[in-house]
Amino acid sequence: MALIDPKVTTLDGIVGGVRGRRLRRGTISWKGIPFAAPPVGGGRFDAPQPVTRWPGVRWCTGFGDAAVQEKFVTATGPGRFQPTGEDCLTLNVYSPDQTCTRPRPVMVFIHGGAYILGTAATPIYDGTFLARAQDLIVVTIQYRFGPFGMLDFSGYSGPDRRFDENPGLKDMVAALQWVQRNIAAFGGDPDNVTVFGESAGGSAVLTLLATPSARGLFARAIAESPVADLVIAKDNAALFADEFLRLLADPTRRSTEIVDRPEPFGPDRARELLDGASTGDLHRAGRRLLGFARHAGTVDPFPYGPVFGGESLPQAPLDAARAGDSAPVPLIVGTNRDEGMLFEKFWNILPDPERTLLRVEDAAVRDEILEAYAGGDVDRIRLAADGIFWAPVAGFADAHRLVAPTHVYRYDFFTRALGAAGVGATHATELFAVFDAYRTPMLGGLAVGDLRATRRVVEQMQSRWGGFARNGVPGPDWPDYDDVSRSVLIIDREVRVESDPDGRRREVWHRGRGTLIAAAGTPDHPEGIGEISAR
Repeated sequence: MALIDPKVTTLDGIVGGVRGRRLRRGTISWKGIPFAAPPVGGGRFDAPQPVTRWPGVRWCTGFGDAAVQEKFVTATGPGRFQPTGEDCLTLNVYSPDQTCTRPRPVMVFIHGGAYILGTAATPIYDGTFLARAQDLIVVTIQYRFGPFGMLDFSGYSGPDRRFDENPGLKDMVAALQWVQRNIAAFGGDPDNVTVFGESAGGSAVLTLLATPSARGLFARAIAESPVADLVIAKDNAALFADEFLRLLADPTRRSTEIVDRPEPFGPDRARELLDGASTGDLHRAGRRLLGFARHAGTVDPFPYGPVFGGESLPQAPLDAARAGDSAPVPLIVGTNRDEGMLFEKFWNILPDPERTLLRVEDAAVRDEILEAYAGGDVDRIRLAADGIFWAPVAGFADAHRLVAPTHVYRYDFFTRALGAAGVGATHATELFAVFDAYRTPMLGGLAVGDLRATRRVVEQMQSRWGGFARNGVPGPDWPDYDDVSRSVLIIDREVRVESDPDGRRREVWHRGRGTLIAAAGTPDHPEGIGEISAR
């Protein structure tokens, strides 16, 4: 096979890539390709706009700026940080460096970070090793988050200034549209695209399944440790937007009240504040809004996320799945056994059990859930994590299986180093295997003393993810999820399939949260759905 030409002609212009060396030999990458115009000036808080075509060759050998966030979370190595800015709508393409006789499958990755942080430049998201091992193309994308992309200012739009309700979500759709238009030029198959993501990126994947404008842009989906509830109801979104404007107008404001609010801002004043503020002013107001949401007692405890109830996202992902309205594409979805330990040890953002159970209206069921987690501190952490990650995932899988093949996993593997750190198979550790990040200098130390085990788990994850992306089959030993066996693939030092692990906890969460349970068939869902109102 011949080597791929590093110069590729896209519909926006020619991009130049770079061949991998040393550990990355046999690959080629293009980094920092703009997929939308810079969202600055009149484009701030608006839907992404088309790129202006450029002349000549645009050499794409370095990552674009990260979205606006705290500097310390953009680390790319010891003492190295990715620059941040509002001009952040870029993506990266990784490929084997030899041509192929047929188009390669494509995997598009959406990074996590609770919709307040993250960048595709983070070394753990390097798509090189996955692309080479599975002979496919990996695309990693960036999007606006925090107040720049995940607040809804659409209520302040006027005839000469538009604010979009979901700019960050539409960034993701725009990136997928770029893939459809351009990936064939890189040797990829636009008809065989798998979108995958982790944490908030996994939540985004489930949200895209409920997004009308995303239909037809991908053929399969993988959601790793998603927070299926990480979307904002329209009324709460209006409250958060109003409070953000007040924080922007008055940097000394310290409100935690959601009632008896002053007269709302008019469109002219809102436009003045939003367009006139500096990037730093917006970021600082966004940080203070987190404190407001934490203490104000809103049903949505987090202010940032895609907003549902409008044209771009009519329903919350779980509601869409229960109604049979999620996109009928095959899905892999799962969580990690020790999700909560990362937050307990390093980033205390998990709510306490009382806040976790706010959505459970039945007091008797709340008591049942508490009784099912009566094992002390470890169970207390697991209750919070299960309420955020695992229970909604179980509900989503129960619903989505009725429209498309669904596979559920639980990631249990951890190295000796992770065990010694007290985090085990915690949040995001499956990414080390998916992207083979154990090869990188930053994370190589985590595999010390466990090289053989890590190689086996890396091969398991990459072959299953790659097989699914190639033909929808993540291995002959991984059954579809159904309401009888509820088969879950346990990924550990030895891979196995278990039937309904933690079944008692799943049942009480299903009852308490109003998520899906099996029932007699209905005209709309002949295979059988029963549901309890969740909102």
